[in-house]
Amino acid sequence: MAINENFRSILDGIGQELTNLGFSAYKNENGEFITEADEKITARYTGEKGVIAVSYEDGKVILYAGEDIEAPEETPKKLSASLLGEEADSRDVKYVVNELNDTLHSKYSKKTVAPKKAVQQKATQTVSKAAVKHGSFYDPNTLTSKLCLVFPELRPYYKDNLAVYGEFLAEKFFDDYGTAKVIDAIKANDPQTMKKLFQVLNEIYEDGTSEVQDVIAVTILGSLNNDQILLARCVDYMSTTMAPPVIEVNKLLAKSKKARKLLENPPAYKPKKEKKPGMFAQAMAQSGGGMTPPAM
Repeated sequence: MAINENFRSILDGIGQELTNLGFSAYKNENGEFITEADEKITARYTGEKGVIAVSYEDGKVILYAGEDIEAPEETPKKLSASLLGEEADSRDVKYVVNELNDTLHSKYSKKTVAPKKAVQQKATQTVSKAAVKHGSFYDPNTLTSKLCLVFPELRPYYKDNLAVYGEFLAEKFFDDYGTAKVIDAIKANDPQTMKKLFQVLNEIYEDGTSEVQDVIAVTILGSLNNDQILLARCVDYMSTTMAPPVIEVNKLLAKSKKARKLLENPPAYKPKKEKKPGMFAQAMAQSGGGMTPPAM
């Protein structure tokens, strides 16, 4: 069965990260490392930091954390879930490996950074799923980091953006590189790529700040130029929360030359002090109403 081979490749791919984090494979009384039951394949690991399980079920690779070594998913803390279909190839496997390694490192690594590196660390810090569960919100930096797992060729441009400006400028990155890559992927309409792309966009939009919601709905998907064929493709993958704002943004930009001009020619970059999202922005993000199209 191909999925078994892919699953083993994924376990091999996260093996070094697990070792670095102090986890080791757990074998049951029958000496089995990987078990199969009820159409689910599971591998378990244990260490001083807890117990985790990696399972393939319902077309997804799911990472669990728990306390029971025999079945940590019975008291689930689902850390991540990545699509992996029967037709998955080596690129899909690599994507899942990167997603798992990123999640494991974010949750279990000790972040000890020297003071002189504090600025760089702050610039590249992303928001984890665990942090979101405790009230945080995804930001544009996290969105871009996850998109680089879908499109690895974007990562050098992401790093350059951070290096040049000392902070991540989402509008600059997507205007120059990111948006074109996403639109090209939508035009190509490869099912596997579309699933992975919108898995990221839906997740970030659902629990994102109003800023990152604007980046997704306006800067990125607003560039579909109200193309009904491309929008129809996206609707098949978009969440019910994200689809209506994206459609309305495209209608607005199609009608307003001023709004379109502003989107295509954003204001020049001016360094500014860091500002945390206010209570209003956070409330809007929680309610899914954070979209703020360009002023007309």
